Amino acid sequence: MHKFHGSILRAALMASVSLSVASIASAQTADAPVAANQADEADQAIVVTGIRASLASAAKMKRDSVLIVDSITAEDVGKLPDVSIADSLARLPGVTAQRLEGRDQRLSIRGLGPDFSTTLLNGREQVTVGDNRGVEYDQYPSEFFQNVNVYKSTDASLIAAGISGTVDLRMLRPLDKNDRIIAVSLRGQMNGMNKLNPDGERYGYRASATYVDQYADDTLGLAIGFAASQTPSQNERFNAWGYPTDASGNLIIGGAKPYVQSNLLKRYGAVGTLEWQPSDNFHSTFDVLYSHFEEEQRLRGIEFPLVWGANVGVSDVTVDNGFVTGATFSNVYGVQRNDYNKRTADTISLGWNNQFSLNDALRLNVDASWSRAKRTDFLLETYSGTGYLRSGVPDSVRVDRQSNGLFKIVPTIDYTNTGIISLTDPNGWGYNGTTAVVQAGFLNRPKFIDDMRSLRMNLNGDIEGSLFSNWEIGGNYSRRKKTSAFTSFFLCPTGGTDCTIAGGTPGSAPVPSEALLGSNVSLGYLGVPAMLTLNPLYLYDNVLDAVYDNRPQSLVRDNFVKEDVFTGYAKMTMDGELGGKPLKGAFGVQVIHSRQRSVGTISSFSNGVVTVVPASGKASYTDFLPSAQISVELEPGFFVKLGAAQAMVRPRLDQERVNQEFSFDPSKIGLGSDPMNSPFSSNGGNTNLRPYQSTNIDLSVERYFRNGGYVSLSGYFKNLTDFVDPNNSIAYDFSSLLPALPVDVRNEIIANGGAIGLLKAPANNGRGTIMGVEGTASLPFKLFSESLDGFGLFASGSYTHSEVKYGSNPTDTVTLPGLSKWVASGTAYFERNGFQARVSYRYRSSFLGEVAGLSAAPTFRTAKAEGILDAQIGYEFQSGPLTGLSILLQGKNLTDQPFVTYQNDDPRQVIDYQRYGRDYYLGLTYKF
Repeated sequence: MHKFHGSILRAALMASVSLSVASIASAQTADAPVAANQADEADQAIVVTGIRASLASAAKMKRDSVLIVDSITAEDVGKLPDVSIADSLARLPGVTAQRLEGRDQRLSIRGLGPDFSTTLLNGREQVTVGDNRGVEYDQYPSEFFQNVNVYKSTDASLIAAGISGTVDLRMLRPLDKNDRIIAVSLRGQMNGMNKLNPDGERYGYRASATYVDQYADDTLGLAIGFAASQTPSQNERFNAWGYPTDASGNLIIGGAKPYVQSNLLKRYGAVGTLEWQPSDNFHSTFDVLYSHFEEEQRLRGIEFPLVWGANVGVSDVTVDNGFVTGATFSNVYGVQRNDYNKRTADTISLGWNNQFSLNDALRLNVDASWSRAKRTDFLLETYSGTGYLRSGVPDSVRVDRQSNGLFKIVPTIDYTNTGIISLTDPNGWGYNGTTAVVQAGFLNRPKFIDDMRSLRMNLNGDIEGSLFSNWEIGGNYSRRKKTSAFTSFFLCPTGGTDCTIAGGTPGSAPVPSEALLGSNVSLGYLGVPAMLTLNPLYLYDNVLDAVYDNRPQSLVRDNFVKEDVFTGYAKMTMDGELGGKPLKGAFGVQVIHSRQRSVGTISSFSNGVVTVVPASGKASYTDFLPSAQISVELEPGFFVKLGAAQAMVRPRLDQERVNQEFSFDPSKIGLGSDPMNSPFSSNGGNTNLRPYQSTNIDLSVERYFRNGGYVSLSGYFKNLTDFVDPNNSIAYDFSSLLPALPVDVRNEIIANGGAIGLLKAPANNGRGTIMGVEGTASLPFKLFSESLDGFGLFASGSYTHSEVKYGSNPTDTVTLPGLSKWVASGTAYFERNGFQARVSYRYRSSFLGEVAGLSAAPTFRTAKAEGILDAQIGYEFQSGPLTGLSILLQGKNLTDQPFVTYQNDDPRQVIDYQRYGRDYYLGLTYKF
């Protein structure tokens, strides 16, 4: 496998201002967070007790700094402004979040998705419970963090920075507090939709407790916290298989899968920090974070094979502008689904930082950390219908498109009738690679372990009598290993062997009464009155046999990827005057040497049979990343800031795997010498992949008002190289496999030149640019009139333009996952005398979202633009016997905005439609 390169460049002009967030603000720090101990001292010194103090604190940080960083600050101990970390991050300028299961999850920063950013905890890179590198923020209870920073520019001391940005989660430091603090919080939750499954939940809770104290004359500090939550959600879902064309050339729905989903996320976490500073010459901090979560999903629905079904008839067709808006489908064999998914994950993170002052001008810092995440999934599907392989009662289904893009689906048979419904494989889809399987269900059990350990040392000293005020040199070593293991099983009626028809497996089994839940699920939101509602775990434990899935494509998925990274850096910091103007800045360089290795399997061809053999691969390389930032105060309160840096981010871990899946398609024998027509092909990863590279340029102009508040306008440009092309294929000579074929087949392939096939593997052959602008306004209305004291607005908006092309298709511009051209968010607030109220709105234009496809594999689809409205109102008792008690009422997704995806740039071709409903929260917090 090899690297490839390509190029394109275009410019654009943009501007925007709009509405944005409570309790957030842009902030820029003169120095990046070099390690856990190096949190900005000004930030840690400010006691934040409300939105106005939080915004004022962030404005000061922004004014005094060089690096561009947007921040969320806790309004009090254990009180970030939103339901989750991701909710708050999604309100920052230029930051968006994609909703998964109704919760904000996948973050995009300045038009680049989670694959292009990194997440730190107290300045240290973290592992994730996700499939790749992108952090799932549900693994972190928001109550544990004092502030969260999103760095959009970088300097040499920021290790493991991303191309788009770096998210740094900061825990509370007990010695920064002056007194003992005890805070407890309890919040109830209710979903606006009734539970959609009889075994689902509608109500949830969230509880936390925090203790902070100082000992030994304030030289020893302790902070501990505990959090528990049970978060339910409901989801009315519709999924279309696709839209082929009929005989008249009109687009028509190929099949549909409507279902209802009830989720319950349980999470328990604990955090602790021990801080010791016996003198000015030594400061030690040890912190630990543990989080355990379990998510259960109950999904029930019916798959309807329509025009793509076998021998399905179509009549009574209505057409609008080349799109079939209504039709009756006959001879339909629906597949009822009663599914159950469970995800269990544990995350632990340890960090120990030690700061030594060697003399008045020289300091040494040593930082060690370890983090580990383990996740196990149990993904169970069970199927029922009227008979095996379309042998039962067929259905006639009327389908009509609605104004919201959904289809009303009205069947004629009763899907709750156990007299005609049995456990079976209604369409005979089961196939184990060699023969038919009675697939009445399927089980996937993937497991992931992500382990990272690192050691960092740096030395820094002061410089006297110069524009340069400080120097710093340092090094960091990290080792990361991510292991992915996949196991899957066919499920079939008991009797026979191997779940095969040839092995005597029955085509169906009756529905046991013990599996009935007593009440049937309605799909009435789409026109299906009811479906048979079963307990899938009972079926799995008592009714169905499980047979190991040993298809070659299932056996070549296991792998691990290991990365050893050595980073050295040097930095010079400026803080002085030039030409009578205050000037700050930093110049530096990182040198990064990487060694990456993957061990897995590849499939091969021997004696006419596909076999699986072990494989391994490794690569090493070195990167140089220079950086420079300056900030000039041209007049009091008016700043111009400029940054330039070479940045990089590593590819997805599944793209670095060594695995290759071999395929042999006999139907292509004799089709010619075009590699696309060869019977041989292979698909997999590339251990030799290099990181994405980007040359980043940032410019910011900021105006601060004497009585508080500011406005700013910033622009950014990223020149992307070594961009990973996931569609890359190269011609590969499979001649070594020919001897395994029969002589006549071998000779025919040779005669037609069919031994040259396609080997698909990602490569660094893409190039492109991203550019955009962000506008921000933080305006306390006291600026305009004393009578408006307490009212305010924080508003931001951004526009991003991208032009990226892959080497495999250099004529077409690709759509980057997670990029919305237009993003706006904002909060109007009032806060005074203990009373506070705020309304927050965020908007993003259409984008390419990552969703779960076939067998839960990630796939990308265009998501519609969406606007989400949240609100909250509360009161804190500031005197009397209830002092310290606060009450908060919150509403989330008050516009009941659905998540909708479509294909082929045609909004009529809706693929996913998910409606989550509104969520309401009522909480009490008491601070001793």
